[in-house]
Amino acid sequence: MRVTKRTLFHLLVEVLIYAALVTVYLALVLHFLVGWLKGLSTKDPALYAFVAILLMIVQAVGLERLGASLVHVARQRRG
Repeated sequence: MRVTKRTLFHLLVEVLIYAALVTVYLALVLHFLVGWLKGLSTKDPALYAFVAILLMIVQAVGLERLGASLVHVARQRRG
């Protein structure tokens, strides 16, 4: 497989989009859920572990789909 400048550019754009989305997601979780998660970890560690894993799965699936959609739209615009 041959790697071109265009392929590297697309990879860089996708990584930057994903990094921005992860940063926004982390900021939102820290802003809105940190108090609840901290209390949950003290009161019910098993439920906290389940919620934490669920948040990781939602982040992975949701951000991947959103990032892929944005890249798809960007590629369609370029032709």
